[in-house]
Amino acid sequence: MILAIAAALAIVAQDHTWLRAAPRANATGLVALWQGDVVEIRGDHAGYLQVYDYQRERGGYVRSAAVRRVGLTEADAPELLAVLRFLRESAGSEALGISYGAVYLKAVPPGALTAEPFDAIATMAERLADSASGARLQQPDIAAHLEVVEQFGVHMRSFDRDGRVQVCYDGELFRRVLALARATAEQRANAALALTRPECIDPDSGPLQRASLDQERLELLDEVDERGLTGQMRSRVRARRAGVLAAIAYEKARHDESAAAAGERALAELLGVNPHELGEDRRSEYVDAMLRVSAIRWATSLPTAQQGPLTLISSRGEPGQTCLTLEDSRRGHSPLVRRCTFGVVWSPSVQSIARAPALVVAVQPLESWRELWVFHEIAGIWMVDVLFPGTDDPGEGYVDFAGFVPATRHLLVAREVREHGHYRRFFEELRLDDLALVRQASAPELLRAFGRWQDVNWRRDTLALH
Repeated sequence: MILAIAAALAIVAQDHTWLRAAPRANATGLVALWQGDVVEIRGDHAGYLQVYDYQRERGGYVRSAAVRRVGLTEADAPELLAVLRFLRESAGSEALGISYGAVYLKAVPPGALTAEPFDAIATMAERLADSASGARLQQPDIAAHLEVVEQFGVHMRSFDRDGRVQVCYDGELFRRVLALARATAEQRANAALALTRPECIDPDSGPLQRASLDQERLELLDEVDERGLTGQMRSRVRARRAGVLAAIAYEKARHDESAAAAGERALAELLGVNPHELGEDRRSEYVDAMLRVSAIRWATSLPTAQQGPLTLISSRGEPGQTCLTLEDSRRGHSPLVRRCTFGVVWSPSVQSIARAPALVVAVQPLESWRELWVFHEIAGIWMVDVLFPGTDDPGEGYVDFAGFVPATRHLLVAREVREHGHYRRFFEELRLDDLALVRQASAPELLRAFGRWQDVNWRRDTLALH
């Protein structure tokens, strides 16, 4: 885009800057220019510049105050870099900052080039993509800014996710950062985090493609040298690593492979995060990782012998399907109820509630979505009810069995879910007969039943109390 011409250039600094047919405020507006647009200066006329826009192949006049003159010589490089550094963290000025970055790359001598401009441009591109995700109608200027940066080779990918448009930067310049020997540890870590974002994985990826991608994500994160990182960046890398390892553990369990090593490492990485170092802006990354690891926490447990007369038997159904059959030894092992799933059945989670009678088991149909299946009897008929983490379409969340109150036949559960971009954690008492909500609180100590009847193993192993 930045042409190799010996001409004076200017960068448009304000949105909705009109390219007019004459150097007057009331002249016909030919086209609206946006921050970051680059034009060639061909004349100066009393407060207006005569310019030519190569992108739109059109000439005209713009107000001098709406643009900033820039040069492409080696002497101009330090000033351009200073502006780039200023705009790097200026939210809403991403298109302008990327334009300055492109001009700087044209002006700086090859021997003086470092990873800094690539890191800055890529970071702004990532932030612009985040602004564009699901916000095109509310922020009409965003679409114009995306067109501006596209002319500099900054490409975006977009796809539907949970009913909204997810826009992601393709990460080309982050890969350039990783390839440069002069990149700092912090720049490398920032690039690795950008290239491993879970929300930027195409939801239509097939199982084999996804498994390969998760392995690549883990390799990128494992190459980060934590010794040169700030506390915040180190915790961000470990939180991301934990989330990727949780995804790998789930994929291994789906293919009947041992997920224990990946699950244990995911938990270790999560415990290595210092939430206080992340700050308010980055705390959601820790919560997201904790939710993902919680969803696969049964991967680190070994199956135990089922106690009591109720026994849950697992068998093969259709290809990729697991069928669960409940039997009662007091009835000659006759099947009571049967249900099948394409999800992962975590057999260590099977727990019989003798005083009910009932039985619960954790079933995970998606990478970060774990349900609780409740086998119970109503009016002599056995049935299976499913407790979901939330009410919306499957996204991120889990449900834990947390205890049982014999006197009231109340089931104690813990839920954590991400809905509409917000994380919610709550503890509940449910009637076993119909699983209707009796009480709900944001902390277990606010429910009296949790004080006496919570399950000891749940309290020991759950992450919901962190």
